[in-house]
Amino acid sequence: MTEITVNEPPIKVDILEVMRRLPHRYPFLLVDRVLECHSGKSIVALKNLTINEEFFQGHFPGNPVMPGVLMLEALAQAAGLLAFITENVYPDQVAQFYFAGLDEVRFRKPVVPGDQLILKAKVERVMRGIWKYDTMAEVDGQEVTSAKMLIAVGKKK
Repeated sequence: MTEITVNEPPIKVDILEVMRRLPHRYPFLLVDRVLECHSGKSIVALKNLTINEEFFQGHFPGNPVMPGVLMLEALAQAAGLLAFITENVYPDQVAQFYFAGLDEVRFRKPVVPGDQLILKAKVERVMRGIWKYDTMAEVDGQEVTSAKMLIAVGKKK
C-alpha cells in the first residue's frame, strides 16, 4: 500500500510566538517573524533592520553595516525556531537548542539599515540530537550570507 502524504499549509509565526519559542531577548533577538515554516523541513524568517539597532552605533560610525557574526546568529535563531516548532517544545521546558558549528560560511554583500534580512534554513539531516542545516540570508532577493550549520539538542541545568 502506498502512503499518501498530505501537504500541510506552512506555519506562520508572529513576534509574540517567536518570543515564546526562543529564549533570546532584545537586543539579541534577531528574528521578527516567521513567514513560512514547514515542520521538519524548512523555515523562512524575517529580520527588519533599522538604524536604531545597537550594533550599528559602533559598526561602523558613518558607514553602518550589520556584523557578519550577527547575520550568522540570526540564521541560527531561525534554525533553532524550526527545531523548536518541529519538536513542539518551548525553551522553558526540558529541551534547549545550542549553536554547535559552522562550515562553508560565505559573506557576499553588506547588510545596512533599512534592509529586510530574509533568513532561510533547510534541514539536511537530524542524527543523535544534532540538526544539520543549509542556511542562507538574502536582501532584495540577493544572497548576502550562507553557511552549513549545526544545532545541538541539550538539556537545561
